[in-house]
Amino acid sequence: MKNKTLYNYILGIADNSLILGQRMGELCGHGPTLETDIACTNISLDLFGQVRSYFQYAAKIAGDGRTEDDIAMLRKEREYVNVLLVEQPNTNFAYTMARQFLFDVYHFAFLSELEKSKDLTLSAIAKKCIKEVRYHERFSSDWIKRLGDGTAKSKAKMQEAINDLWTYTDELFHQTEADKAMVSEGIGVDVTKLKDNYYKNVNEILEQATLEIPESQYFQKGGKKGIHTEHLGYLLAELQYMQRTYPNMEW
Repeated sequence: MKNKTLYNYILGIADNSLILGQRMGELCGHGPTLETDIACTNISLDLFGQVRSYFQYAAKIAGDGRTEDDIAMLRKEREYVNVLLVEQPNTNFAYTMARQFLFDVYHFAFLSELEKSKDLTLSAIAKKCIKEVRYHERFSSDWIKRLGDGTAKSKAKMQEAINDLWTYTDELFHQTEADKAMVSEGIGVDVTKLKDNYYKNVNEILEQATLEIPESQYFQKGGKKGIHTEHLGYLLAELQYMQRTYPNMEW
């Protein structure tokens, strides 16, 4: 492969949206209201639409006959490099919205910088996706405020979700070797520079939601290196079922 570093960098972006899209897709038909069910399903579809663009580009770079479907669906668990946050399960609706919110704030900031990439394909994908992600961020932020500043029960559930998922946020700003190489070439986003604004923006929403900002300084990591929680294997079993049972299917 001529440009394996760029290929690995693209996977690092695409896998986050792929795994989160699958998680949100699990809610299809199970949302708390019809309106929310449709909204969550649409977010899932948005994310899957985005990953198609990334994986098509990755397949072109790989140049070894693999298709976007092969790269998305036929890798082993350790070959996925998504952050641990996005693979966390839909424990309840508060967890679902907290996970979405904590990723959306990062995702919007990331795409805002990726738009400036010297790689015209990645820049174009970012410009295409950013409006959708802005909507995702507004949707999840609104739910953080509604549940956090709602009933005593909804507030307790949202606080518990934020506290539990907080431990996965710091990994968003870890750099892989591919990240560092692409930043040096003006292609990638230096995620370390996004960190301060990320926590500032997240904290503002949590304060509006009358939620406490977690004080924990212990953070989980490993997803970007292919070391995942026990949840990813179950997710991949469902995600890959059709492609492995009926090979050569296409999105």
